[in-house]
Amino acid sequence: MKLTPRLLRFGLNLYGPYLGAGVRINHISQDWRETRVSLKLHWYNRNAMGTHFGGSLYSMVDPHLALLLMNLLGDSYIVWDKSAHIKFVRPIKGPVHAVMRIEEEDEKRIKAETEAGAKYLPEFEIRIDDEEGNLVAVVRKVLYVRKKRPAPAE
Repeated sequence: MKLTPRLLRFGLNLYGPYLGAGVRINHISQDWRETRVSLKLHWYNRNAMGTHFGGSLYSMVDPHLALLLMNLLGDSYIVWDKSAHIKFVRPIKGPVHAVMRIEEEDEKRIKAETEAGAKYLPEFEIRIDDEEGNLVAVVRKVLYVRKKRPAPAE
């Protein structure tokens, strides 16, 4: 069975860590370029001050860029999360959402940088916003991308 955006969305919404954090995958585009996620505040994902737990805010955006890129580039590439940094801008008690997007220019640059077999570390910035569009947190993600090496001849 071929993985489709709809099937991935369904599976991620049943994924235990996402269920436990209250993360909801709202949309994965058919062209594998965009994912939209949301998070509502519940008793089980709030911190001692009654606002969103920082770990839940980060987890809502964690794997998506790598998953999108893996599907965009195909099986001939290795894609890993390399590093991340989250900057909390303001506390929030209401729902939050984020959009992760890989532009066509990003894909072209990644392919060009890895064509000769070198690794490439593309960086992406993800906004986490409240319902009014106010910035809640910013996540900087660095991915590791490299073309797979051909199998040695026997």
